[in-house]
Amino acid sequence: MYPGMDMIRCTIMRGGTSKGIFLMAHDLPTNPSQQDDVILQIFGTPDIRQIDGLGGGDLLTSKCAIIGPSSRPDADVDYTFAQVALDKALVNRKGNCGNIAAAVGPFAIHQGLVPVTEPVTTVRIHLTNSHNIVTAEIPVANGEAVVDGELHIDGVPGTGAKIILDWKDGQGAFTGKMLPTGHVSDVIEAGGRNYHVSIFDVGNPLVFVPAGELNLTGLETPKMIESNPEVMALLEEIRGKAAEKIGMVQHWQSSVQESGYVPFIALVSPPAAYETFDGKQVEAKDVDVVSRLLFMQQVHKSYPVTSTVTLAIAAKIPGTVVSQVVRPESKQQQDIRIGHPAGVIPAESMVDIEKDTIVVRKAAMYRTARLIMDGYVYVRQSQLGRT
Repeated sequence: MYPGMDMIRCTIMRGGTSKGIFLMAHDLPTNPSQQDDVILQIFGTPDIRQIDGLGGGDLLTSKCAIIGPSSRPDADVDYTFAQVALDKALVNRKGNCGNIAAAVGPFAIHQGLVPVTEPVTTVRIHLTNSHNIVTAEIPVANGEAVVDGELHIDGVPGTGAKIILDWKDGQGAFTGKMLPTGHVSDVIEAGGRNYHVSIFDVGNPLVFVPAGELNLTGLETPKMIESNPEVMALLEEIRGKAAEKIGMVQHWQSSVQESGYVPFIALVSPPAAYETFDGKQVEAKDVDVVSRLLFMQQVHKSYPVTSTVTLAIAAKIPGTVVSQVVRPESKQQQDIRIGHPAGVIPAESMVDIEKDTIVVRKAAMYRTARLIMDGYVYVRQSQLGRT
């Protein structure tokens, strides 16, 4: 033991296009406030660079997964997701992260939390934030998750082994209904005019709005959108009023403080050619729809997993703002290819409309993940109220 510091087991893993610190629940305080203090110090928050911790100074690398044995009989492990802020002492558990969820299965296998079956181990993951289950199929060899494979995902260098995530059970994660308002589209007044939106809740609540209604092409890079304060303020107003409409906040003006993580808000536009933020060319023929998504009041540099499957579902439902811009022939196919700031991400969806009832048969997508580091992180006792 290092004098004046506590030593806590931790693992760093990449899941999809995100990177997270994985902690075992039994290694953390049970008191929520004390647990937050430990997590904040592990990440080095608040500090925009997170220089005194393990955070990477980016929201996509400032993610925490707390793992433990399942608290329900129909799952194998519990997974609590926490989004750690950069410049605020905030640990937000009001949402899920599907990219980090892709690493939960490999982590559980590595830690001996689940029985291993080769060549594929199925891990049922209990999302404690929303009380849903996502099922992960993990390729396994010699008792460990396979790392090498042929699947490339835009936003991550190289290739890796394909992990299949099925989010079918994610409907109504936080509101109890896939369509929280009961409608496939709604109108929200913001900035003195009306905007058409479609509000979904699959894994995370998400508000879709046509980019054209905001006088945007939808092909803008994250930097271009973030550098326009009027557009950013307008998107937050739409997001806040959607949050109020579905009961996540009482007053939309408090949405940043009370529910800054969800709902996400996404711009959608028809398929078109564009250049990614890192200079790659995406051709119009390679995408079925283009989208730019905001979370935590920033533009995502790629696309969240939960939002990917949500968009793939929304594309198949007549009347949504997504179905109005998606490539028409793709509505009859399982795969939907989404153009995002870093490239293209596909998702599978099967949706049936039965007597005005929407039945989701499949909502799956593919990710890669890998173990980066196992070890211990040190936290100062003086900052935890101990000496």
